[in-house]
Amino acid sequence: MDRNQATGLFLISALLLVYLFFFSPKEKVEKDKAQAPTTATTGQPAGPAPALAPEAAPTDTTAGPVRGIELKNPELTLQFSTQGGRVTAARLNNYKTFFGKPLDLFDAQSARFGTKLTTTGGQTIDFASLNFRADAPTTTADGGQQLAFTAPVAGGTITQTYTLPKTGYEVKYNLKLSGVAVAPQPLTFSFVDNVRQTEQDLKQNRNHTTINHYLASDDPGSLAEASEKPEEMKITSPIKWSADKHDFFVAGFIADSQPFASGTFNSTVNLADSTFIKTLSTTLALPVADVTSPAGGQYRFFFGPNQFNLLKDVAPNFDRNVYLGWGLFRWVNRFVVLPVFHFLEQFISSYGIIILLLVVIIKLVTWPLTYKTYESQARMKVLKPELDEIKAKYGDDQVKSQQETMKLYQQFGVSPLSGCVPTLLTLPILFAMFQFFPNAIELRQQSFLWAHDLSTYDNPIILPFTLPYLGNHISLFTVLMTISTLFMTYQSNQMNTAAMQGPMKFYSYLMPLVFFFVLNSFASGLTWYYLVSNLVTLGQQALTRSFVDDTKIRAQLEANKVKNKDKKPTGFQARLAEAMKTAQEREAQAKKSSGKA
Repeated sequence: MDRNQATGLFLISALLLVYLFFFSPKEKVEKDKAQAPTTATTGQPAGPAPALAPEAAPTDTTAGPVRGIELKNPELTLQFSTQGGRVTAARLNNYKTFFGKPLDLFDAQSARFGTKLTTTGGQTIDFASLNFRADAPTTTADGGQQLAFTAPVAGGTITQTYTLPKTGYEVKYNLKLSGVAVAPQPLTFSFVDNVRQTEQDLKQNRNHTTINHYLASDDPGSLAEASEKPEEMKITSPIKWSADKHDFFVAGFIADSQPFASGTFNSTVNLADSTFIKTLSTTLALPVADVTSPAGGQYRFFFGPNQFNLLKDVAPNFDRNVYLGWGLFRWVNRFVVLPVFHFLEQFISSYGIIILLLVVIIKLVTWPLTYKTYESQARMKVLKPELDEIKAKYGDDQVKSQQETMKLYQQFGVSPLSGCVPTLLTLPILFAMFQFFPNAIELRQQSFLWAHDLSTYDNPIILPFTLPYLGNHISLFTVLMTISTLFMTYQSNQMNTAAMQGPMKFYSYLMPLVFFFVLNSFASGLTWYYLVSNLVTLGQQALTRSFVDDTKIRAQLEANKVKNKDKKPTGFQARLAEAMKTAQEREAQAKKSSGKA
């Protein structure tokens, strides 16, 4: 590996590390577009989110004692209470926590919905103070279930109607005020959500938990995910939906008639709390004109898995709850990786094998770029004698050595960047994978070999202590990936022409070790992907080597030398040569000046 290729590899690795530490979804979801009516404060003390303090019993007891009611379909079990006429618990029937317990998205102890209105007389009425009358659930025409709550208030009636379909995770919600002397100011709808740990990695579980929202002006936004400081965001623009994202699951509230007039979102973290990993608080303004209309306000809840193909049909851009990266990386995941992944899903049940085939497909598609890289390395290998002569002739004169090296490249028609450019072109896929695997619910609790869950790290080796950056476990997939990367580095250093010396050679072996610490707690699906990728790359190199003949390359370079004998450097090489010449002149001038002194 020559100095230029080594520098390129080092810069690419450094770029990847910077991306992981500063632009990973753990740090921040896509930056919100600047909105004049939108204000946000990040990292400022916003105060703790409202706690679930015990509520007083309803003052209105005409409907009898407070009671609970259940609605259920194959995917979802909902618990309701006549106190407030609200949902009190949601269980996802087809999912379990990492610890094998039923997966309750929330329950009466961890979360609470609430609605308040203000009458024309200035009185604030909290729905929780009302004991709603509930009729027996009825069956809808499509086989779903419907439950209605009614309560008299302020000279009129509040009616809340919930409709659970025969299948699915969406719940229709209709709120209607009939004859209620309500003030013109919006109603306030609130949701306090104390999130429990459901996954193996508590830190990832917490860092992937946030509140997302989507404005009616087609602008998404969210609170910072990984912040351990209080987060608050106030939105004064109309909001289409908001969603509490619990790593792999979502509790969302969607406006189907009129958008919410405004909203406030908060999140707090108490690292000393072993019960709840994060507290999320949402307050939305419901337009009075909407809930007092003859049809009432039309809304929907979504209580379900954070799965792209499911969420994309719920509401506009609701699939953004599945973080697939930003910009080009999201595009690669959405239109390349996900379609291929879901296509293979139809025929193969093992997700480890699906990942293996995904690697093979990507490697086949990018093979022309890989071949170009290897071909460039072969050219540099053939030029090794000339490069060694330049080094021996000019010794420590780095400027002159680089000048002569660039002249040599120009004579033989070799580009020092040709080995790096193909690698750079594959970077979007590389970065896309870092977003896909930790956020793909398809991999959740899918076992492969010794890994029990491909969406989190494999930990066959548990340490009796905790190490900085490494944790208290060793991921075997990460170990094997690191070994394969070191072997690839060794092969590359042995194969390439101008063997690296000094710091660059040290860095080439250091970077895989750095990535071992970085990736030890990443999803095992990701480290399995890169292990397979390394093995396939080694196979590609061995196969490609059989097509590359050093004798033919030497003959081609000699022909280029004759062809380029009187040709002046152009483009990048010309600019680089001019820069080196300027540097040499400045150095000579500096020596001359110091000699006079």
